Amino acid sequence: MIVFPNAKINIGLNIVSRREDGFHNIETVFYPVKSLCDILEIIPMPEQHNAVTFNQTGLIINEPDENNLCVKAYHLLRSQTELPPVTIHLHKQIPFGAGLGGGSSDGAHTLISLNALSPKPLPKDKLLELALQLGSDCPFFIYNSPCFATGRGELLLPIQLDLSGLYILLVNPGLHVNTGKAYSLSNPKTSEKSLDLLIRYNRNEWRNLIFNDFEEVVFEIHHEIAAIKDNLYKMGAVYASMSGSGSTVFGIFTEKINYELFFSNYFTFYQRI
Repeated sequence: MIVFPNAKINIGLNIVSRREDGFHNIETVFYPVKSLCDILEIIPMPEQHNAVTFNQTGLIINEPDENNLCVKAYHLLRSQTELPPVTIHLHKQIPFGAGLGGGSSDGAHTLISLNALSPKPLPKDKLLELALQLGSDCPFFIYNSPCFATGRGELLLPIQLDLSGLYILLVNPGLHVNTGKAYSLSNPKTSEKSLDLLIRYNRNEWRNLIFNDFEEVVFEIHHEIAAIKDNLYKMGAVYASMSGSGSTVFGIFTEKINYELFFSNYFTFYQRI
């Protein structure tokens, strides 16, 4: 079985309040970027001694295999239903720690794929519960369609949002932003208008209406990331924003653009949506 865990962007991210459990309440709009993806292969191995064997190629993450969300997803699902021993191969193409949800997508797609291999598959609501145990962004990838999210990001409401026909440019400068530190330096506040309402405005108005609260913190520390957003607007983006807690910044364009000279030293991904 081969699947393609895709990236996501956040269109707006409001940090609403701090919670007693150490997390934060947020509201955001998740939008899948399905043309930027990792490659995940899962092969049942009934004669294999180990329950799960994992290997990875592509972008290398220097962490023990047991910390990978694909491996965690296997053990989590196996605690709830029957699973055969498997070999998992992940080819990593989505930059990690970049606000694109690559690791969360890998974990969620592993849950979905393994569930299909189980003789006693779990219902979707149970998969969503397990996905949340993997990470706050993981439940979104069970839906994998535009969603308005609240709570930690796990309370999901599918919405009608179609950007097809537009162009998206993702720019990642290779900087690591510590999400925990970014949250600790943030100033939670309730917005006057819910993002669920603002996203319905004409996208030409988003620039002055929809913001990512992490930018206030991250841009102060990493001026280079702020400069990327400024350059995207200079290039004609109708909307530009940092995704998640960064460091990736995306721009949405109505026309095809030539971007190579601006961002030749960065990881870039450019595609018609």
